[in-house]
Amino acid sequence: MSGVASPEAWLFDLLGATPTLAGVVVNPWSAMTCAPVACAVRSISEPAGSLPLHIYKKLPDGGKEKATDHSAYKLLHDAPNSFTPAALFRTQVMADALLQPHGGFALINRVDGKPYELIRLDPISQSIAVDYSELEPTYKLNGRDIDGADLIHIPTPAYDPRNGLVGEGREAIGLALTLERHAARLFGKGGRPSGMLSTKGAQTIDSLTKIGAAWKAAHGGDNSGGTAILPSDVSWQSITLSSVDAQFLEMRNYAVREIGRLFRVPPHMLMDPDRSTPRSLESIGQEFVELALLPRLKAFEQELELKLLTPEERDQYCIEFNVDGFARADLLTRAQAMSTAVSSRVLNPNEARQMGFGLPAYEGGDVFENFNTSSAHAGGKLNGNDNNKQEEAA
Repeated sequence: MSGVASPEAWLFDLLGATPTLAGVVVNPWSAMTCAPVACAVRSISEPAGSLPLHIYKKLPDGGKEKATDHSAYKLLHDAPNSFTPAALFRTQVMADALLQPHGGFALINRVDGKPYELIRLDPISQSIAVDYSELEPTYKLNGRDIDGADLIHIPTPAYDPRNGLVGEGREAIGLALTLERHAARLFGKGGRPSGMLSTKGAQTIDSLTKIGAAWKAAHGGDNSGGTAILPSDVSWQSITLSSVDAQFLEMRNYAVREIGRLFRVPPHMLMDPDRSTPRSLESIGQEFVELALLPRLKAFEQELELKLLTPEERDQYCIEFNVDGFARADLLTRAQAMSTAVSSRVLNPNEARQMGFGLPAYEGGDVFENFNTSSAHAGGKLNGNDNNKQEEAA
């Protein structure tokens, strides 16, 4: 029979208090005290908040245009409510999705059936329970049933939605926390014990305690590294580094990379440059966008479409993040790409100016034309215009 002194294992799991093999408790809040976890979460959640989010109307020709007149457009693009900016709202909900066992949640308040405001449900102050026993999950908010249609639920990317990424990677996070705390204790006490004091003759416990306290006061913490002056009956013996001490930094680097694998974030995004792979930062950044960011953004988009658009509207509208900013290269590469797009009539000059450089349109720049630069230098030949016809006539 279990009690407070010896609770069952399932009670530890329920409260998120089961210690890891490293001896530390890992939950969403303790995980964020681990620098690599905090960096990985922010690497995904902050772009989700900073990227433009639009509702688009689908056009008959296959294109799309911003549906600024839709009732939910300002909620997603400007502000979901009267006290939260849109960027902060999306950042917090995405962070919850990465950290919390069931993901991130927001409450939809409707007026006349249309979404009026979105309110993020803080997991610290709000109790959210999800039951996956049926095909369609059911929800309880603060102990009361709530219709899933009134909740935006950004699910965790973990395999088991009851554990979340933090639960699945608790051992890797626990190892990193243990190493960080060990280093903090080590340097908080004046660095690793580089030696030991020994005294001549028998000493009482009280005298040894006083010697130790005097040494810590004189050479511990901020006073470490100075010159020690010892009494004649006290001697100093140096302690050399062990093999474990020599590999401590390698163990910390390994823990950082394990957390990067958990969140699918490349090492350079965790401020740990990968020198073993001779690739450009641009290609590594594209890998991060495709493997870590886009899957989370797509889950966010589809949940918003499911909960904020009616079945009829889903045939006419779509909700998408604009990720073009991540593909923006240096000025020369961008100029060459825009020039190629204009020459191949994928874009007109005004579209290229706005997309590539954020410049305003100019008169006559909406015309799609295939401009051949080599022939232009030779004689100003433009395919498909009057100059071209005049050259043929000549």
